[in-house]
Amino acid sequence: MDRFDAMRAFARVVETGSFTQAAQTLHMSRTTVTQLVQQLEARLRVRLLNRTTRQVNVTADGAAYYERVIRLLADLDDAETSLSTFAANPRGRLRVDVPSPLARLIIVPALHDFHARWPDIQLDLGASDRHVDLIDENVDCVIRGGAITDPSLVARHIGDLQAGLYAAPAYLEKHGTPVHPSELEAEPHQIIGYLRKHGGRLLHVTLQRGTERLTVQGRHTFAMDDGNTYMAAGLAGLGAIWLPDYMADAHVQRGELVRLFPDWTLDAMPLNLAFPPNRHVSAKLRVFIDWVVELMDRHVPVRRPTQ
Repeated sequence: MDRFDAMRAFARVVETGSFTQAAQTLHMSRTTVTQLVQQLEARLRVRLLNRTTRQVNVTADGAAYYERVIRLLADLDDAETSLSTFAANPRGRLRVDVPSPLARLIIVPALHDFHARWPDIQLDLGASDRHVDLIDENVDCVIRGGAITDPSLVARHIGDLQAGLYAAPAYLEKHGTPVHPSELEAEPHQIIGYLRKHGGRLLHVTLQRGTERLTVQGRHTFAMDDGNTYMAAGLAGLGAIWLPDYMADAHVQRGELVRLFPDWTLDAMPLNLAFPPNRHVSAKLRVFIDWVVELMDRHVPVRRPTQ
């Protein structure tokens, strides 16, 4: 038994939940994958998987072993791809987590270009607004809006999100169009709250017009912690919402959202890519970072200081 082949087979069965699907992705027969996992269990003297005629479930021991295995396989892959013979053609599995709206509107539509450039990279894309522990979850990098405050991560500023306050026509017909941001603090107006991931605190926005600067908290009945859900609530007319312009533009063009207070500006939100400092920046991660920087420069470029 090749121990690394057995580990790869076991990890893929866990990830796909099926010996058949694991065999297909590994370009092996189902019998070979089954035998490799059985041999691994025999060597370890522990059951890693519970099998039934309908499904495969990982055991508690198997789950703990899987976390170790994927880190070991990732390190092995990084060691191989760091060699000059592989650097020109990076390959292997890359795990990335990004905000769901950014994934839906910018990254996913461009993935055909990434695959055309780097066809041997398998990209596992997590799309969420939740806090991701890169070490515990074995994620290579994350993209997040706002400052990266975790000192254990290396962060790179890759864009700036220009934003505004928006409301659906149905909301404005019912409550009227506010002419000053302070009106959002009183009846009949409502905002939709956006919950920060840490502590569930509401996100407050600051607007500026000339020398006038105002932080808006607003009254709210509804609050969400996911960008796509938050925008859906705004489109449904449940309240005014703060949105990056890249999320709002198409809806404004279709008449589904109206920008409020166009003579006021909001501070741009920095967009950062972060990865653990103790993780080797493999060839596949390096080319992904370069590709993302290029992509963000087209959609949400970094604001350069005015001279």
